[in-house]
This record gives sequence, structure tokens and C-alpha cells, in this order.
Amino acid sequence: MSRIGKNPVPIPAGVEVTLDGPDLTVKGKLGQLAMRFVDDVEASHGDDQITVRPRNATKRARQMWGMQRTLAANLVTGVTEGFTIDLEITGVGYRANVQDRVLNLQLGYSHDVAYAIPDGIEIACERPTMIKVSGIDKQRVGQVAAEIRRWRPPEPYKGKGIKYAGEYIFRKEGKKK
Repeated sequence: MSRIGKNPVPIPAGVEVTLDGPDLTVKGKLGQLAMRFVDDVEASHGDDQITVRPRNATKRARQMWGMQRTLAANLVTGVTEGFTIDLEITGVGYRANVQDRVLNLQLGYSHDVAYAIPDGIEIACERPTMIKVSGIDKQRVGQVAAEIRRWRPPEPYKGKGIKYAGEYIFRKEGKKK
């Protein structure tokens, strides 16, 4: 029995949920998101909550049960609160700023990196060494943050690079004489 899947997804006030067969559409103050449930699970909507159940007792149905419930919960959270990932830049001369819909990164390369901000994603730089990626779709926010981090992942000797806020970087000892 899935401990995650058996919990219903609560629907807060101001959120409109439409369940049409396997298609789930959620509208809230921040926007609208949709998903399709896999064939192995069935969803029902009522009493201000969404309930997800496996259709049969197969292994795949049990595997999908908790995941599909979490994806539905992410839709509800996304349209009510949104998701945010903070990135920190460490290194001498490393900085970032946003101009129009382009994130400009100076990461020690011979050129600046210009990252076009995708639709549905907001990027803000409160300080030159902090990047805040936010949006309503959790998967897209995480993907954009990972793409930005990929330009200069943190290295283990000095810790220079782009890291997630709160991420621990395992540090290695340098070479000895």
C-alpha cells in the first residue's frame, strides 16, 4: 500500500479542478496546469479533494499510484503558491544579471553566457551572486535551474561555480608539497 498515494490531495479555496476521464486540469490565481493520469490509476474528484487509486493490483499500478498523486499535488501547489529554486554563484568575478528576457552569466569563460529565459519561468537576480528561478510548473523550474547550473557546476577544491542554495559541496584537500 502506498503511503503517499492513499492520502487525498486537498484543494484549497479559489482553485478550480476539472477531471475529464484521465485528464486533470487545475486553474488557480497563478495560472492553469494540466496532466493526464496513466491508465493504471484512476482519479476521482469530490469533497474538495482529489483521490487517486490503482485500477488493479499489478506492480506497475502500485508504482504509478504514489507518483501520479504527487504530480496532481504539484499542480495544485503550482497554481496556488508556485515553485522557487535559489542558485548561488561562488567565485571571483562570477556574476549574473537579467536584461529583458535574457540571463547574462559571467562565469570565467572568455565570453559571457546568454541564457534565454523560457516562457512561464521568471528569473530574478537580487544580488549579482544570487539567482532565483520561479514558476508554476515544478518540472520546468527544476529543469531551468539544472540548465543554468550546468554552465559551471561547483568544483570540489575551491567550491567555485553555481550551486543550489543549501547544497553541500564535498571539498577535497589540495595537493601537498
